[in-house]
Amino acid sequence: MSEETQSAIPEHKMIGNLACTLGRQIATVAPRIIQVRRSLHGIHFRVSTSVEEALADGKPVVALESTIITHGMPYPQNLSTAREVEEIIRTNGSVPATVGILNGKIHIGLNDEELQFLAKSKNLVKVSRRDLPYVLSQGLSGGTTVSGTMVVAHKAGIPVFVTGGIGGVHREGEKTLDVSADLTELGRTPVAVVSAGIKSILDIGRTLEYLETQGVCVAAFGESREFPAFFSRQSGFQAPCQVQNEEEAAKLIASTLALGLGSGVLIAVPCPKEEAASGEVIEDAIQQALSKARSKGITGKELTPFLLQKVNELTSGKSLDSNIALIQNNAKVGSRIAVALSKIQTAPGKGSLPQHEKVTARRPVVIGGINVDFIAKARNATILAGGQMNVGKVSRSFGGVGRNLADCLSRLGKTPLFLSVMGTDEHSDSISRYCRHMDMTGVRQLAGHSTATYYAVITGSGELSLDLGDMDIHQQITEQHVSKFKERLCSAPLVCVDGNVPTATIQYVCQIAKEHQIAVCYEPTDENKASKPFLSDSWRALTYISPNLRELRAINRSLGCPVPAELPARLEDIVRTAMTLTRPLLTQLRCVVVTLGAHGVLLCSRRTEGSISLGPATHQQIAAGELCATHYPAIPISREEIVNVSGAGDSLMAGIIAGLLAGHDTDICVRMGLLSAYLSLRSHEPISQEISTASVNLEQVKARSWPEVKMWKMI
Repeated sequence: MSEETQSAIPEHKMIGNLACTLGRQIATVAPRIIQVRRSLHGIHFRVSTSVEEALADGKPVVALESTIITHGMPYPQNLSTAREVEEIIRTNGSVPATVGILNGKIHIGLNDEELQFLAKSKNLVKVSRRDLPYVLSQGLSGGTTVSGTMVVAHKAGIPVFVTGGIGGVHREGEKTLDVSADLTELGRTPVAVVSAGIKSILDIGRTLEYLETQGVCVAAFGESREFPAFFSRQSGFQAPCQVQNEEEAAKLIASTLALGLGSGVLIAVPCPKEEAASGEVIEDAIQQALSKARSKGITGKELTPFLLQKVNELTSGKSLDSNIALIQNNAKVGSRIAVALSKIQTAPGKGSLPQHEKVTARRPVVIGGINVDFIAKARNATILAGGQMNVGKVSRSFGGVGRNLADCLSRLGKTPLFLSVMGTDEHSDSISRYCRHMDMTGVRQLAGHSTATYYAVITGSGELSLDLGDMDIHQQITEQHVSKFKERLCSAPLVCVDGNVPTATIQYVCQIAKEHQIAVCYEPTDENKASKPFLSDSWRALTYISPNLRELRAINRSLGCPVPAELPARLEDIVRTAMTLTRPLLTQLRCVVVTLGAHGVLLCSRRTEGSISLGPATHQQIAAGELCATHYPAIPISREEIVNVSGAGDSLMAGIIAGLLAGHDTDICVRMGLLSAYLSLRSHEPISQEISTASVNLEQVKARSWPEVKMWKMI
C-alpha cells in the first residue's frame, strides 16, 4: 500500500449491530476452511509447504522419525540416510514428512538445512510422548522417537509412519519394568507403523505379548509369517497376521481406521536378504553390549542408542550397513502402502475413513508481486548532491503487496497458494530462503528477467528524497501462468489480487470468480494501479477492496464519478469523503475497507437482514441493505516506535482475511488486522516476524483494551 498505511487498533466492545460491517457479511464462511487436520499451524507446530499442500490435496504422506538422525547413527551416515530415505519415499509416490523439534517447535517436514542441524548438533533431546511438553516449553531441540512421532503424525492426519525398528520390552524387563512407550502408543494412537519388526537388542517374545495386551494388530509383510528381528530376517517368533503386499497392508490399515478402534497397526518388514546380518553374530554382539551397559549402569532411554553403537563397533559396521538397508527398504514399502491407502480412502464405500476423519483444506490464493526493497536512510536531514558522500544506513527487505499478504496469512496459519514471478538472479535465492514458511509452488522463475527491486533514499528527517523501481517482471504474472492453477482458484474460499498484476490477468480472475461464485479481495497497491479492475465491468465480480483515500479517489475518477480536488485532513471530513466515494462501489461490492493511516480504518458496507455467505451475493441482496460505515480508531503509537510502514496496510488486510476464514465476527476480524498492522509498524521487515497464531488471535484481541468504535449511516 502507499503512505496511508494502517497503524492502529481499537478497544474491545461489541457493536450493537455488526451486520452493516464486514463480519455480518463474512462471519458465515461457507464452507469454512478446515486447515490441515486439527489446525497445526500455531505456537508449537510448523508444517512445511510440501506436506501441508499434500495433505490439503489428499495426496499420500509418510511420516518419518528423527531420533534415527539424532541418536541412531553417527554423522555423516545419519544425514545421508535421512536424505536418501526422503528421496525413496518421493520416488515411490508419497511426500516425506520428517518430524523433528527445533527450538521448541514441532516441525512436520524438514528442509535440508534443518536436517543438517539435527544431524550435526550435539546433546539433542530424545523426545518421546512424555517429553514433548517439557521440550517445547523450554525451547529445546531434539529427535522424535516412535511414540513422539506417532503423536504428531496423528495430529497432522498422516496415517502411515516409517521407521527402522520400534522399541519394546527390554531384556530382563520382568525385573526392571523397562518397557518402551512405543508399545503403549501403538495401543492408543491410530497410526500404521512400518518397521523392520522389533530391535533385536530387546526381548522380542515379551514385546509381542505386550502388543497383544495393548490390542495392536501386528502383521508380517511378504511371503513369510516369520516376525523379523531388525538386523535379522528371523526371530524365532511368528507374527499374528500376514500381508503379502502393499495393497493388502493398505486394506488392513483402512479397516483398522474405519473401525475407529483407536489403536495402531504394526507392519513388520524383513530386512533385504542381501543385507541381513547373521542372527548369531548379532546376538553375540548384543550380549557383549548388554554386559557393558550393565557394568556402566546405563538404563532407560540412554540404553538403546548405547547398545546400537556398541553392536555396530563389535560387528565392524555390519549392523550399521544392515540398519541403513532396512530403513531404505521400509521407506520404499511404506511409501507404496501410503499410495495404496490413499486410493482406498478416496474411493467411496471401499473401506475408507469416516467422513469426519478426512482432510478438508480449501486454502486461499494470493496473486501479486514480489519485490526486493533497498532503503537508504541518510544521517543528515539534507541530502548532499554533486557526487558527495552521504553517510547513512542501507537495509534490504523483501516486500511486494502480494508477497506481504501471503507472508502474513502464512504466519497466521492460513497459508495460501501464492502466484507470482521472480528472476533467476541472486535475489531469487534470497527470497526463496526467506519465504520458506510460505507456499511458493506457484511462483515462477523466469530466466533473463530481473526480480522486481525498489530503491528509496530517505533523509535523516524521514522525507523521501528519491525512489526508483524496476517492476517490469510483474507484467509476467500472466493469465497463462495463473490459469495453470485454475482448479485451485475454483476451490479457494477467497482469492486476493494486488494492483501489480496485469489488467488482463485481473479480468481473468474476476471472470473465474463470477462463474464459480468465489470471493475476491482486491488490494489496489497504489494510486496509479488502483483502477485496473474498474477499466471494465470486471470490478463487479469483486467482493472486497482495501484502498486508502487517494486510491479510492482514483477508482471513482475511472468510473466517471465526481471527485474532490483536495483530500481532507480532519477525521470527520475524511469519513464523510470516504463515505461519498464508496457509495458508487457498494452497488456491487460487499465491503470497502478504507485504510486511514494513523486514523485507523473505516468499513463501508450495507446492513442486511440475516447473514450472507462468503460467496458473492445477488444484486438484489446487496441493493436491499442500508448503507453504513464503521470507524475503528488506531492503536496509539509514537513516532519513535514506528520502524517500517511499508507492510502495515497489507498486514491489516491479511489479519482481517485470516479472521474471516476462521469464522470470526466483524470486531474480531478487524482487530486481528489492526493488531497485525501494529506489529508490522514496529518491525524492520514489512511483515513482522512476531505475527503468529499466538500473538494475533481471538484471545489476544479480547485481552486488549480498545477505543470506542463509531458508526455512521450513509445518507
